[in-house]
Order: sequence, then C-alpha cells, then structure tokens
Amino acid sequence: MSGVLILSVSAGQLAGPSDEAGQQVARALLGHGLPVASRQVVDEDEAAVEAALRAGVGAYGLIVILGGGGGSAGEIVRRVLARVTGARLILNERLLATLEAGHARRERPMPRREERLALLPQGAVLWSMERGEPGWVLETERSAVVVLPAASPALADLLSRHLLPYAHARLGREGVLLRTLKTAGLAASDVEERIGPWLGAEGGVAVGCVPVDGEVWVRLSARAASFPLAEAALREVEAPVLEALGADCYGRDQETLEGVVGRLLVERRLTLSVAESCTGGLLAHRITNVPGSSAYFERGVVAYSNQAKEDLLGVPRALLVAHGAVSAPVAEAMARGICRAGNTPLGLSITGIAGPEGGTAAKPVGTVFIALAHPGGGESRKFVFAGGRESIKWQSAQMALDLLRRWLLRDKPRRD
Repeated sequence: MSGVLILSVSAGQLAGPSDEAGQQVARALLGHGLPVASRQVVDEDEAAVEAALRAGVGAYGLIVILGGGGGSAGEIVRRVLARVTGARLILNERLLATLEAGHARRERPMPRREERLALLPQGAVLWSMERGEPGWVLETERSAVVVLPAASPALADLLSRHLLPYAHARLGREGVLLRTLKTAGLAASDVEERIGPWLGAEGGVAVGCVPVDGEVWVRLSARAASFPLAEAALREVEAPVLEALGADCYGRDQETLEGVVGRLLVERRLTLSVAESCTGGLLAHRITNVPGSSAYFERGVVAYSNQAKEDLLGVPRALLVAHGAVSAPVAEAMARGICRAGNTPLGLSITGIAGPEGGTAAKPVGTVFIALAHPGGGESRKFVFAGGRESIKWQSAQMALDLLRRWLLRDKPRRD
C-alpha cells in the first residue's frame, strides 16, 4: 500500500468539473510532504463509487473521499463504504447532536428525515468542528478511508486540524518534503536549460520541470530518514536552483501570481486600476480573489468595443483608426485612461484577439498587447499566445500580472 487516493464524488463529473476541493486537498497533502498517488473524479452513481472504492481499498494506504455531506453523494458514500467494508450503518450520537445544534443556531427544528444523515458505518470516528459539516474516518485492515464534505466552508479547518495530523501519523514514517518553485514568462525548455545540472542528478532530492496553466513549475522532492534530514537536503538544492531561476521565479508552493502582486502593492503602498478588453474581467477577478485586495485595487473596466474604449477610457478615436484596437498605442492609452478614471498611480490594460475568429495575417489569433502605466511613464509588450480562447485569456491575465510584478520589483518601497 502506498500513498493517498483522493476520490471526488460529483454529479457534474461528466461535464468536466474543476474539482477545486480535490485540488485543495492535494495541495495540502503535497505541501506537507505526504504522497498523493492518484486523484479521481467519479460520477454520483452508486456503482461507479463502489467500483472506485473496491479498487482503492488495499491499493492505497489512505483514501480521501470528497462529497460526504448531506446530499445524495453523502448517502451514496455511506452506503457503499458500509457495503465494501462489511460494516453496519448505525446512528452516531455525536453526529446527530452536531446536526441538531446546527438547526438550533438557525432557529429551525431538524426534520425527522434528516436523522438519516447521522448514520455512519460502525467503527467510524467523527472529526467534529465548532461550525460547518464534520468529517469522519473509518479504518479497515487494508486502508483508512476519510470522508470530507467537499462544499463545506469548514474544509480548510478539517484539513489542518484533522486530516494532515492523521495522514502524517499513518503515512509519515520517513521524511518526505515537496517544494514547488513557480516561474512566469519562461518556456519549459528555458527552465530546463537553467536547472539542467540538477535534472536527473543522483541524491536525496529529485528535481523535475512541469508546465502548468501557462506557467512552468520546478518540483523539488526530498526524501530522507527523517524530516530534519529532508529539510537540510532540500535547502541545499533549493538555494542554487532559485539563483538559477532568478526574477523569473515569482513564488513557491501555494503562492499565486496575483497574491504575490498584491503583497508587493501593499509593501509599496500603491493602488491599481485595470482596463480589459479580450479578457472580459478575468484580470480583475483574479486580483480580487485575494483576501484584502480592497487595500490596493480601486476598479476594473471591461471596455470590449471601440466605443467603450473611447467613452470609458478616453482612448482617442484617431488612435483606434490608425492602429486598431489590438495595438500597443491603444493598450498604452487604455492604461493611462484607467489611471485617470480610477485616480490611481498604476494602470494595467489588456487588448487582444482571443479567437477562434478575428485574426489576420498581421495579427493572428492569440495576438495580445499588455500595457502598464506608472508614475515614471509606462511600458507595453506584445505577445502571441497559442491555444484556445480560454487559454489565451488566462495567459493574457498571467502576463499582465507578471509585467506588473516585474515593475514592482524594480520600484523601491515607499517610506514614511
């Protein structure tokens, strides 16, 4: 038995869900050096869930099932797990009390039918929380199975307070640490050339290169007899790899580009407004996904048409006629315009052709101009991105954030 299987049960499986909860669990486990061997998404169908569980029990040391809340997925998981392990479903008094307390806080009586939600396989141990749905764990001779509510706001607390300590106790018999170094603006071949001396090298730290969503990540996996030894080995390799990546490495592990940019804006006491055309608000969405972004983000404008660029951002019509909406001069005018509209020192703009139509020989699909207006003037860059419409939009927002990040690194923090 080796590693962890993360099994997400979702009614939208066939529609291709993002499985954010599964990703969250995987990141938490990998970030603490715990081996995630497989992630699977199965339809909310009893036969499908049973097939996945029967294949997983015994093959993995720990199985984490997401979707164990009060909906139909939760009932399916309970029934299937009881059948696969040979355990009876019995009333869990602690879970019943938790459910009743939740209804009492909302000043509503608990419907009698909901008592069935307190049925758990015999031997299951409840992982209770002060607020939110609890999780639970059932240990068998061959595997331990943890069931967590995927849609619960308490999921992060369940991971930190219960799953990670439990997984360490069950699987963490040796020191295993994983570090992810994230780069922006580089191709995989560029990254591989820089970290060539460590790729495939013998030793306690394995180094690999993984393209992810328009970025390239460098994965360092250290394995030793204990965690202190793994930490020492990781530090020894991480320092020179970071030096080789230089400013193209924007963060590590669970850091995001928008989070790093937000931190730099706070440190420099600068505020930002954005103007978007082809990305349709994606840039503003990513920036405002960061808690506390109201401290530095003023506003975002989606100026999709030429008329909107004139009316909302003050882009001169002559500029649009002479150069076209997808051009460096227009991107720069959009950035200056949003600075004026938002009264912010920084303005970031994107204009481009996301496709699949609209390209020309001179400006093919994927052509994007990104501009930054700042107190010292401004700058713009041209990109030609590959991929479909959503990929081009994501890469555009990514490079806009990276353009801003690089300028912020050059700009000195303000002092009182």
